[in-house]
Amino acid sequence: MLSAVIACFIIGYVVIVFEHPLRLDKTVPALLMGSICWALLSIGFNTGSLEVIDTHGVVYSAAEHAADHAADHGGHGGAEEGFINTLLHHLGKTAEILIFLIGAMTIVEIVDLHRGFDILKSWIKTRSKTRLLWIVGILGFILSAIIDNLTATIVLVTLLRKLVPDREQRIWYIALIVIAANAGGAWSPIGDVTTTMLWIGQRVSTQGLVVNLVIPSIVCFVVPFLIASMMKPFKGELALPVLTDGEEKEARQLLSSKTMLFLGLGMIVFVPIFKTITHLPPYLGMMLSLGVVWLVSEYIHPEEDFTEERKAAYSAHKALSRIEMSSILFFLGILMAVAALESVVVNGVGALRAVAESLQEVVPNQDVVIIILGFLSAIIDNVPLVAASMGMYDMAVFPVDSKLWHFIAYSAGTGGSMLIIGSAAGVAAMGMERIDFIWYFKKIAWLAFAGFIAGAIVFLALSSVMG
Repeated sequence: MLSAVIACFIIGYVVIVFEHPLRLDKTVPALLMGSICWALLSIGFNTGSLEVIDTHGVVYSAAEHAADHAADHGGHGGAEEGFINTLLHHLGKTAEILIFLIGAMTIVEIVDLHRGFDILKSWIKTRSKTRLLWIVGILGFILSAIIDNLTATIVLVTLLRKLVPDREQRIWYIALIVIAANAGGAWSPIGDVTTTMLWIGQRVSTQGLVVNLVIPSIVCFVVPFLIASMMKPFKGELALPVLTDGEEKEARQLLSSKTMLFLGLGMIVFVPIFKTITHLPPYLGMMLSLGVVWLVSEYIHPEEDFTEERKAAYSAHKALSRIEMSSILFFLGILMAVAALESVVVNGVGALRAVAESLQEVVPNQDVVIIILGFLSAIIDNVPLVAASMGMYDMAVFPVDSKLWHFIAYSAGTGGSMLIIGSAAGVAAMGMERIDFIWYFKKIAWLAFAGFIAGAIVFLALSSVMG
């Protein structure tokens, strides 16, 4: 039965990796994998062929389960209850991440509906290709730390469509934005799904993540951009589209858009502050932030002649309809599947912990293991990789803000830039601009690799000095 659980996970994983050739949304195999893994685990537990371990290291066995049924209490004792509680614990941890993401996505969509991101367009006046590269790169790096790398990429692709009409030129900028967004997301607890998972899972703190990763992330961003600045596609000047008088007037008059832009970004940044002050989980801070943004959005709008009929176009209900629920369900499936592997007992510990112990024997250098994790995140989704690593390493040995967790956040967050399919930002850019996988691999992968390795070296050097 253990083999069946592992086989289910591997088959599901392979289908997710090959979602494009199979023309199948990766949400489908993720949901099937998550539910079937737990179904097999439950059948194995009830038939006595599998044991389950909870997050405190307590093992629940079939023998205890049989004893419970023989007891006078009616058959619902410790082992069966332990299994259900383990499942509920993992569901609760997954739900924390999902509620957080839904809140952040909705806030960003409300800002976008109120034309908040059009303000960014009005700020960019340069015609120099090199200068524009650095402007959008820095914007991507900073925005991804605030609104997450996926959303920052979508915003900047939309922005570049207005600034660079020529697609052949534009995809060079967009490819570099993927690198900048992933680097910017790695040092913020709200910048990437993986760092959010580590933060909510109490592996890293906001302060620890920023202090330890901001310099390596800057290096990871700057190195590829310095090299790209000397390349032919970024030499010369652009023919920027000219705004009409009406468009310029509209850009200046959008006071409500500015309000929503700064309020939305400010309330997302407020979430880590809320956690620090109250010591409550981050999803509660995101609920508060969403409530404030929603409240303000009910009373302001970017139109002078505003009717009740037009109100629906700027409402939070409209924003909720625009968020990617398929991504949320994908995370639900994949995280629950990983939780099943974390819970099934192999050699007295969880299956993922057993994998970590085997890896330590094969590759004694932990830093090398995590760099390999970075390369793997370019090939397969970094969400299950980080979820697996959280189950592989014991928090008693590696407490909050250990070097291990920071290096995992860096490697998984920035390693995905090496392939266009290796990160959520890359996949979004690929879908929006139809960027060819082979083109990206030939033209951009080596730039992303240079940034990844440079940042990793800087991280290891700083950790040896600080540690």
